[in-house]
Amino acid sequence: MKKLILIALFFINGLVFGQHQHHEGMTMPGMETPVKKPAERNLKADTTKPMDHSGHTGMKMDDSMKSMQAMNHGLTMDTTMGMTHSLSRYLPMNRNGSGTSWHPDNTPMYAYMSHPTPKGWSYMLHYAIYLRYTSQNVNNADRRGHDQQLGAPNWFMGMAQRKVGQRGLFQVRAMLSLDPLTVGNGGYPLLFQTGETYKGQPLIDKQHPHDLVSELSVSYSHAFTKDIDLYGYVGYPGEPALGPPAFMHRISSFNNPDAPLSHHWQDASHILFGVATVGFRYKWAKIEGSTFKGREPDENRYNFDKPTFNSYSYRLSINPSPALALQFSQGFLTDPEEAHPGENVTRTTASVLHSKGLGPGRYVSSAFVWGRNNHDGAGENSYLAESSLQIDRIAFYGRYENVRKSAEELGIHSDELGQGVSAGSSYTINNLTLGLNYRIAQHFNTDLVLGAQLTGSMPDQYLGSNIYGKTPLSGQIYLRLTPSLMTMNKMHRMNGHHSN
Repeated sequence: MKKLILIALFFINGLVFGQHQHHEGMTMPGMETPVKKPAERNLKADTTKPMDHSGHTGMKMDDSMKSMQAMNHGLTMDTTMGMTHSLSRYLPMNRNGSGTSWHPDNTPMYAYMSHPTPKGWSYMLHYAIYLRYTSQNVNNADRRGHDQQLGAPNWFMGMAQRKVGQRGLFQVRAMLSLDPLTVGNGGYPLLFQTGETYKGQPLIDKQHPHDLVSELSVSYSHAFTKDIDLYGYVGYPGEPALGPPAFMHRISSFNNPDAPLSHHWQDASHILFGVATVGFRYKWAKIEGSTFKGREPDENRYNFDKPTFNSYSYRLSINPSPALALQFSQGFLTDPEEAHPGENVTRTTASVLHSKGLGPGRYVSSAFVWGRNNHDGAGENSYLAESSLQIDRIAFYGRYENVRKSAEELGIHSDELGQGVSAGSSYTINNLTLGLNYRIAQHFNTDLVLGAQLTGSMPDQYLGSNIYGKTPLSGQIYLRLTPSLMTMNKMHRMNGHHSN
């Protein structure tokens, strides 16, 4: 059954990937590499990034534009456009993930970006606001998890970047969320979600709100050559080198307002109060290590928790082509959960992200993520597969999850346990979400999108029969406000707004 669901969900993506994969290594007309300096002549350039056009001063703008638009249909930004990757002068900004993680270079971007100032600063703003009504377990009104809410999950991220000398790059980044005000301190309803507390009690069947200040970070990188970078990153709060890009920053997850049920197995460390990371890139691979505070933020969403660097992690990332980003990471977290004091966790994750432009305003983006938490001699796995197909104004998207959660995690107490079931038992939960949305307006490089999605849950028989009911169904409808899709064509025009 699981295989059939996955095959159906990713059939379109598989066809698209197979049809276009042979274009990955193609050299575009007019994109020849500038002559290298003697010190760089023996080093092969990173073939996964756009070519530097700074040596093409004699090229006609029309020819240059055609070359740029041909590169991933204009979705991949050129490194000479003012802003580059956060941690490299020679990588495109599209590769930026959350924290220091990597996306594929073909990843679309929804953001506002400024012209470089006379002092060399460039600025960018990302955000997403979802005004939505959600109803959980709608077909089992007398069972656990039946709930509804009108709320507005949201986040805002701004960054400022400046080149330092001939080899340095400095960046400041801040992320804010008004979740505590727009969904409440108790979070929003989400069937089978676990992992946080509110008023000293576990939040079960609810997703916690994010902190008002979700990131304040600075980073500096030094380019020894175009292929070699050494960098440092400090965040308070920030994100360590652990896991894939956080769910709200993955384009494959962009259309879904809900957090994954596997969040605390894969990317829950994206907001930690005290993070320091050092990394090294060589061409298309990088290795990095972090020390950080293992405990996740407390339930006071407006304060700054005390930093204690008591945990550490490492991550290996490889981008073998412009369409792919792979990572493996492991973290050793000290006392991460307030609901389980004194319990240390070893978190291991691996992921494959894929993005490919299909034409102007068209792309497909997918993610496959595995995460495992080990503690007290036991371990629980989680698997996530999600994909989003954008065709001009309309998007089709889906997410499938398979996650195993314990009776304690789900808040199943001894008086609820049936014969032969113990508090140490664990249960498999399968979730399938399918959705679509349509852009109803676009003005001032800002999109207003109307969307809806339906989630079907397939828990273990015990959970369905005794607690949640048979095949729980949940749904929502939403309006989403975000910046419009960035393209090279828009970046060259930079002449105000347009609407269509």
